[in-house]
Amino acid sequence: QVQLVESGGGLVQPGGSLRLSCVGSGRIISMINMAWYRQAPGKQRELVAGFTTQDTTNYADSVKGRFTISRDSAKNTVYLQMDSLKPEDTAVYYCKYARYGLDGRTDYWGQGTQVTVSS
Repeated sequence: QVQLVESGGGLVQPGGSLRLSCVGSGRIISMINMAWYRQAPGKQRELVAGFTTQDTTNYADSVKGRFTISRDSAKNTVYLQMDSLKPEDTAVYYCKYARYGLDGRTDYWGQGTQVTVSS
């Protein structure tokens, strides 16, 4: 099993910054399979940032140039640095780990952390 715990959310003014953290425990084989998603009220959950199989990073168009995903494999932790925040970034942010096995892919989710961008 895998457990994910996010932290770092909160209320921030437009233009401000936040750094989210996600600590994983359990059977985490590769931190490359970690990603950040978000879900705003009334909208579907969407991918915000993740790692590719070539160990590069990919971002939603709406956050490119403002958000940065990184990881510390020794700490089983993935981060999301969010700069120049906008009100439309308001959402619950979730960490996800994808485990690939003989039975296919299993997704594990954290409980989410609320990010509110408002003046």
